[in-house]
Amino acid sequence: MDILWTIGLFVFSILGIIGCIVPMIPGTAFSYAGLICAYLCSSATLSGWSMLIWLAVSLVTIAADYYLPAVMARRFGGSKAGAIGATVGVFFGFFLMSPFLGVILGPFFGAVIGELVHDKSDPAKALVVGFGSFASFIVGTGLKLIVSLAMMVYAIAHVTLW
Repeated sequence: MDILWTIGLFVFSILGIIGCIVPMIPGTAFSYAGLICAYLCSSATLSGWSMLIWLAVSLVTIAADYYLPAVMARRFGGSKAGAIGATVGVFFGFFLMSPFLGVILGPFFGAVIGELVHDKSDPAKALVVGFGSFASFIVGTGLKLIVSLAMMVYAIAHVTLW
């Protein structure tokens, strides 16, 4: 059974890392599933407390990923329309462009369009808010990658593979 748990560890961890970039895949959740697979291996030295701590880190990361675009849009002077446009832009960009490029450019264009719909008189502000949306993507993706990679390394370090 340990072989299946070990395979699960690697498959879920890799899916988690991919999911940090591709918006339709819940990266952090998959990474935590990989950690659960590691915990279930008979050779694992993971504690229940460490699993709870990683669960908390995962939940905070997932929550931050949802709230970060709105926070960054507001920080860069954006309106609610800009934040909604950035969110819609992620999905349209993913499906209308290539998944990787669409995820980067979609929120930018969505935020700019949302701000222009809200206030057509200030296109420079709309570009600044678009940049804030792009910065949100970079920060959120970086945070998810760090957490997912850390979970993978932690899991592998606490499982005897042979």
